[in-house]
Amino acid sequence: MNPALGILLHAIGGFAAGSFYIAFKKVKNWSWESYWLVNGLFTWVIMPWVIAYFTVPELITIIQEAPSQSLFWTFLFGICWGVGNLTFGLSLRYLGMSLGMAMVLGLTTAFGTLVPPIFTGEFEGLITSASGQFTIAGVLVCLIGIVFTGWAGVSKEREQSSEDKQKYIKDFNFKKGLMVAVFSGIMSACFAFAIQSGAPIAELSVKHGTSELWKNSAVLIVIMGGGFITNAGLCVVMNIKNHSLTDYVNARGASLSTNYLFCAIAGITGFMEFMFYGMGTTKMGENDFVSFSIHLAFVIVFSTMWGLITHEWKGSSRRTMKLIFVGILILMFSTVVMGFGNYLSVA
Repeated sequence: MNPALGILLHAIGGFAAGSFYIAFKKVKNWSWESYWLVNGLFTWVIMPWVIAYFTVPELITIIQEAPSQSLFWTFLFGICWGVGNLTFGLSLRYLGMSLGMAMVLGLTTAFGTLVPPIFTGEFEGLITSASGQFTIAGVLVCLIGIVFTGWAGVSKEREQSSEDKQKYIKDFNFKKGLMVAVFSGIMSACFAFAIQSGAPIAELSVKHGTSELWKNSAVLIVIMGGGFITNAGLCVVMNIKNHSLTDYVNARGASLSTNYLFCAIAGITGFMEFMFYGMGTTKMGENDFVSFSIHLAFVIVFSTMWGLITHEWKGSSRRTMKLIFVGILILMFSTVVMGFGNYLSVA
């Protein structure tokens, strides 16, 4: 176990998660559901199988021998996570990267980090050990940081003019985005449950010669398969409803190849989040449930950075900017606290 390496891997995954949506700014004259589906083909289908092919010996045998109960729950939680992933994309569409990420990931952190150890009966043991106490304290600090970033986002929404909102976030809609974000935050937490349900598959992968670092690659195939069914189905329904099926063969004056290229870049970058998250969990010791909080803290930090670079915060007051920077500092401190808690668990 190496918590420091685990945190570094989560940081890389957080950077990928906070950055993938940037590529969509280069996609022209396509409906949201069209570029989300093309992006998803790379995130949910192509990349999971490519990475697993090169990192998991006897991949097909492992899938065939995996316990049916583990496959079922991992896939089912993948479907539920897929709903959260789809609505997560919508929340970014309506709220922008900074505010959307903060609001969705706040609920995701709370549910995805604390529910698994409570469900498995491990929570009581955590609160009685120094390692567990530091780790839980780090989770609470993380939630405080998320409150500050969300507070800053709401403050920004109140201060910006309607023109600025529409200029930098084309489809800005606070009320619609808030409802979508709450639902997405709850459903997105199912990814943590899916990883936990896939533990028997990961263990079987190691028995077949897979490196400990890559043992979750086979698990990701199952999770992403569930996510693909949800996202693809709803995107096609939206294509039919919005008469946007022709997007895939017509960019209406824009470059079709450019649209596909940047959707592919977004999809590949998006999968890096899950790949590095899966790698990071293998290095976090017995308190690996905290991986979810550490990962999401980095996602918020990097997505906020991109929000600043792309002028989503233009027109905000100094008070609002102080709130967002305080939130980021608290989130960074939370990773130190959680990392120390994991260090105590392996010291």
